[in-house]
Amino acid sequence: VRVSGCSEPGDSMENNHTFLYFAYGSNLLKERLQLKNPSATVYCVARLKDYKLVFGNHKGLASDRWHGGVATIEHSPGDEVWGVVWRMNMSDLESLDSQENVTLGAYSPVELSVKTKGQELNCRTYIMNSCVYAPPSPQYLQVRLLSMHPCLSLLQKPQTVATLLISVETGCI
Repeated sequence: VRVSGCSEPGDSMENNHTFLYFAYGSNLLKERLQLKNPSATVYCVARLKDYKLVFGNHKGLASDRWHGGVATIEHSPGDEVWGVVWRMNMSDLESLDSQENVTLGAYSPVELSVKTKGQELNCRTYIMNSCVYAPPSPQYLQVRLLSMHPCLSLLQKPQTVATLLISVETGCI
């Protein structure tokens, strides 16, 4: 998988030193992501078209950390997943892969195109392997809710904000 970023005029970091990461689950929470990946900075809010957010466990094995299902994405024409794009230093790539249990085979890194304000960005993200659907735990939902709060003001569509809040309250996110 090629890891790429998007440079802007006046950007102080070179493409070959950074990458863009699209987060849609617990890594929406800045404090959680930056704990082991200190270079992570918010780049923008974006949406991934033709995918949907689901919860589950790798091979049906519940997470020792979360005690329930965790987020992943799956291809679903017509749906979309909103998330945050983070710019990160390449030096944090190994740590991010480790956090996503890539070496254990739980998630696979992929590069997907996300849309934001008339621009498409190629971002690294992760998709769970051998996902068995399972409801998320209350603590996992709490982390997603806490992480979404600062991002809601960045979203442009009021109906999207309403959908996100309803989904959180009904346990769909």
